[in-house]
Parts: sequence; structure tokens; C-alpha cells
Amino acid sequence: MELETAAKQLEALGNPTRLAIFRVLLEKGRDGAPVGEIQGRLSIPASTLSHHLAKLVQAGLVSQERESRTLTCRGDFDNMDALMKFLLQNCCGENSCMRMRH
Repeated sequence: MELETAAKQLEALGNPTRLAIFRVLLEKGRDGAPVGEIQGRLSIPASTLSHHLAKLVQAGLVSQERESRTLTCRGDFDNMDALMKFLLQNCCGENSCMRMRH
């Protein structure tokens, strides 16, 4: 993962509302959740939700799929995994992380 991509994703998750949306989608798993369900769980206006979802989609952390009249959102688990691996890539440098815990 490139540094710029990681920074863009971390910036998107740096907003409390977007982080809450992302956590809901991770909880829902690969099936995702309809926009209405996310809105109901977080009690935020539709326009606010739409704005924040657009930022998460733009960052590559969320995908959307329209099924008839329902817009389903899904967390992008592959991109989330890549971000976590990037963050932990050089964890503890030369030291073993397991030794550091004891």
C-alpha cells in the first residue's frame, strides 16, 4: 500500500461519524447494510449520511450496490486488511513484538 492511500483512508476514518459508519459496516460483515439501516442505527440525517458515505467510498473503504430501490453499503475488507498490514508493517522494528509485551 502506498503512503498516500493509507493517509487518505486514515483521514476518512478520522471523522467520528465516518468511523461509526465504518464500524457498523464491519459488524454487518460481507452482506453489508442498507443505507436506511445505517441511518437508523446512528440517528443521523440522510444528507449527512450520504456525505460521509461518499468520503468512505472515495477512500476505498466502502462499496455501494443498488438493488432495485435499496442501496446496500459494504465495508471493503480487503482494503481494510491492507491498511492494517501497512500500519503494522514495521511494528517494533528490530525487536520482537511478543518480547515487548512481557
